[in-house]
Amino acid sequence: MAKIIHLIRHGHHALLGRTICGRMKGVELDDLGCEEIARCADTFTPPPSMVQSSPQRRCMQSACILAARFGLPVEIVPALDELDYGEWTGLSFEALARDPRWSRWNEQRGTNRPPGGESMRSLQKRVVAHLEQLRNDHGSGTVVVAVSHAEPIRAALLHYSRKELDDFLSIEIDPGSVSTLSVDNRGLKITGINQRVPA
Repeated sequence: MAKIIHLIRHGHHALLGRTICGRMKGVELDDLGCEEIARCADTFTPPPSMVQSSPQRRCMQSACILAARFGLPVEIVPALDELDYGEWTGLSFEALARDPRWSRWNEQRGTNRPPGGESMRSLQKRVVAHLEQLRNDHGSGTVVVAVSHAEPIRAALLHYSRKELDDFLSIEIDPGSVSTLSVDNRGLKITGINQRVPA
């Protein structure tokens, strides 16, 4: 049985689609988000043997819902953390739309970065390094659930799709979605992207 890594985006929260939360403190799942993650837990066959999470509260809540279902602990992994948006953290998308740096970053993710924040390339390096370590460090039957955010998951999938970072809009990552990597003889390959569990 090949090793499988499920990349889960945290569930819905009240600021989603309105504010760049990034690493803001205190962003929590709402009832919809908890329901989305609970539905995710029903889809894992075989069941996971490890649950990991970004340090952000919304991810830890999501991971705890999954871990409780399978009787597993949650390991907090800094490499799964959200992109550091620097000065943009906490701003509304409406306010960002007036900032030419925001437009430039969204047109050229491979070469720009948020002011005072982290580049998409740096994010991609840390996430991919973690996934490769998972592939190499654990047994062939290990199934890992890694709860993270849209940008880290997107960065990883761009890497394994051999797409440029500027193509980030080609990959959609919804709240409560599951994207799956599995191991073959050449390394990690994508076997599912942005899969949602219907209500």
